[in-house]
Amino acid sequence: MITLKDLTAPQKVTWCSGCGNFGILSSLKKALVSLEIPHHEILLVSGIGCSGKLPHYINVNSIHTLHGRAIPVATGAHLVNQDLKVIVHAGDGDMLGEGLGHMLHAARRNVNIAVFVHNNGVMGLTKGQYSPLSPRGYISVTSPPPPGVPMEPVSYLAMAIASGATFVARAFSGKTKHLVEIMSKAIQHKGFAIVDILQPCVTWNRQLTWDYYNDKVYLIEDEYEPSDKIAAIEKVMESNERIPLGVFFQAEKPDLASGLSIPIDGKLKDHQTSLSRLQDIIDRFVLE
Repeated sequence: MITLKDLTAPQKVTWCSGCGNFGILSSLKKALVSLEIPHHEILLVSGIGCSGKLPHYINVNSIHTLHGRAIPVATGAHLVNQDLKVIVHAGDGDMLGEGLGHMLHAARRNVNIAVFVHNNGVMGLTKGQYSPLSPRGYISVTSPPPPGVPMEPVSYLAMAIASGATFVARAFSGKTKHLVEIMSKAIQHKGFAIVDILQPCVTWNRQLTWDYYNDKVYLIEDEYEPSDKIAAIEKVMESNERIPLGVFFQAEKPDLASGLSIPIDGKLKDHQTSLSRLQDIIDRFVLE
């Protein structure tokens, strides 16, 4: 089984000092160690952005793919080798700008992957443009005053619940013990799991700061029951005066792979296609 030392990558971490991504990286390592998943059964998939660099800083199998396309790549990897624990890391711009449609359909299909969204409310890598999660009125290089951002942020957790996601949660990179617990549950869940991870961008976002989140976040009480879709949507839509953390919704439903014609006697990646049989099929079409 893996240790924290095993997960240490040789690449130098180039995130800004104080970035919330450090807490996310540390928590992911601790979650993987606690779950005792063998090295070869872990696959990280990321898109473009500061969050997309995370696989560079942890020693596991990984794919750094195109902007907004992490989920379809992760879906394919999972379906051809269902022994893998496939984990997606993407920022709010990457996942909810270019990638929003992919996220909603993966939720609808209940693909058995865990998706961690690095939510800093800004396009950090590309110099501070507003993102799909920037609050209305937010001032940025692409939303000057007045009025700042002229729209509400995307309510993507509510959309994920309504679309069919079977595990929906939120955590904060400043509460790493809780984040490790949420990550572990999401990775273990069989079905589409998505976690909103609040994290400050100390370079570009002067509104959603460490102090801002520390003043507003709170843990959902133990008596909260995460099986009611309507209650879960109401909880994730709570006013920004208080920001709940925890598992909002969890359910057991058939995942995508269970409904597909995938060989049951082995992994799809090991499946051998008979070229002679394939040629026979082609010939029949030609002859007809």
